[in-house]
Amino acid sequence: MSTILFNEIVFGPIKSRRLGISLGVNLLPLHGKWCNFDCLYCECGFNKDGKADKKLPTVQEVKESLILKLRDHDHTIGKIDTITFSGNGEPTLHPNFSEIIKITLELRDMYAKEAKVSVLTNGSMIDKPLVAEALLSVDNSIIKIDSAFNKTVNLIDRPLYNYSIDKLIENLKIFKGEFVLQTMFLRGELDGVAIDNSTQEEVEAWYRVVEKIEPREIMIYTIDRETPLEGLKKVSVEQMEKIAHPLREKGYKVSISG
Repeated sequence: MSTILFNEIVFGPIKSRRLGISLGVNLLPLHGKWCNFDCLYCECGFNKDGKADKKLPTVQEVKESLILKLRDHDHTIGKIDTITFSGNGEPTLHPNFSEIIKITLELRDMYAKEAKVSVLTNGSMIDKPLVAEALLSVDNSIIKIDSAFNKTVNLIDRPLYNYSIDKLIENLKIFKGEFVLQTMFLRGELDGVAIDNSTQEEVEAWYRVVEKIEPREIMIYTIDRETPLEGLKKVSVEQMEKIAHPLREKGYKVSISG
């Protein structure tokens, strides 16, 4: 098993499958992982495998790192399409997340006006007013829902709290039409239990969630890198196209990354 940890506060720009030329922002420890999910497919590895580093970057450190990267980035790579908050875990866990987003938007307007600001989040903190306000202020709040069933989320994403899809749907009401839904489709087995969120039962239930939360856009994708749990399998682009078809027929914008 190999893992990828982002050992800088601001890293890249790198070419993202879904977001183009992306300048990454890591609000988590530089030499460890901090997340309230423990996903089987996380490129940063399992939480238990993270190092003991628990130090979070300060607001000032994030600001200074962003200024340096935005001002001096290698323009031969191309213009920055997005400033993306992802990194070594869940970015909204940073206690100063909302303040950092405000600063980022200001710096974007100064140095990279055409760039979008995106946040990859599991949605666990959107019941916090300041976090919700910050997520609504960025261009792309990309919120993950990997299944309509709590039991499947508990298998794939392994939240470290009492996860409830119904609560998440309720909290997403204020985001209607203002966020991007992201779903990872995969198959595998954990401790003898089969995992497959691409079955007809799973997909039909997921469609019903989509209709309730009304995302602006939907990103569906599958495994691209080595995963901490061995044996996870991709879902084919052909099958994801079939999953996307009924949603596209209803007018949803759906992108697929295989």
